[in-house]
Amino acid sequence: MAINNKGLRVILGTGGTIAGKASRPGDNVGYVAGQVRVEDLLAGVPALEGLPLEVEQVAQIDSKDMNFGLWKRLLERLVHHLSREDVSGVVVTHGTDTLEETAWFVQSVLRPVKPVVFTCAMRPATALVPDGPQNLLDAVTVAGQADVHGTVVVCAGQVHAAQHVAKVHSYRVDAFDSGDAGPLACVEEGQLRWFHRPPAASPTEVRDNGLLEWVLAATELPSVQIVTSHADTDGALVRALLLAGDADPSLLPRGIVVASTGNGTVHLDLGQALNEAMARNVRVVRATRCARGRVIPDPSNPMPDSAGLSPVKARITLALSLLADAAGRP
Repeated sequence: MAINNKGLRVILGTGGTIAGKASRPGDNVGYVAGQVRVEDLLAGVPALEGLPLEVEQVAQIDSKDMNFGLWKRLLERLVHHLSREDVSGVVVTHGTDTLEETAWFVQSVLRPVKPVVFTCAMRPATALVPDGPQNLLDAVTVAGQADVHGTVVVCAGQVHAAQHVAKVHSYRVDAFDSGDAGPLACVEEGQLRWFHRPPAASPTEVRDNGLLEWVLAATELPSVQIVTSHADTDGALVRALLLAGDADPSLLPRGIVVASTGNGTVHLDLGQALNEAMARNVRVVRATRCARGRVIPDPSNPMPDSAGLSPVKARITLALSLLADAAGRP
């Protein structure tokens, strides 16, 4: 297998299933995530022996418990390592549950030129046939490629852009998909084969250092809640949020993302409650709950669309926008 061995790659561990352990080797669901240290994961991949690699344990958690504080810590370590001239790329081991959210957060705040490669596993390290070692090997390969930039996700031999990737299966090892966009590339025996290359970074994609400073200085992101439109829904959840804000203004959400039906449609009763929220200066954004497609922009609709982002990624983008506004973004 030909593996690119040019340039130092840093591997940052955050836990997840890839670092999970079960009491029985055949148990792929009753494990505890975040038990194996990243240097031990590395030692379990003989093909990586001798490559210029550094490891650092940033966190050791189940990614369902990911939070803003850990996102900030990860940003700080990424900024440190990406600024080093000897580092060609960074790999982040992460749990699958919130991987798409962390990858999009990192891409949105850092917009890295060097590759930041997230990888994961659907089976714990103690599985009879763990998928983590191959994913880690592929991620290290991708992180050493000069023609890869930005934040990507590597899983089951495929390379996904942070903007499009989503977890679409609860059990299979090929749990991620990029919807209509499709994967960027695949890794075959240590070689990267492109399906479609991302466009070169434009001047507008250069990191907003102001945003990075505001994120690192913040103790929390502005509150943005997600609600879902469905048959027989009503506005009770939204109105409960507004009532909580009446009792304690700090509990009033700054934004709401609605996981809409179809092309951004919202149940009449929920729509009325969302209009009440907008009248209280709560920003509302429509995403779609559909696995594929997007909300096609409609200038006549008072609720803006999510520009193709899924509900969970739209929440991050809206929160970052609110944070920048509060900091006095010009």
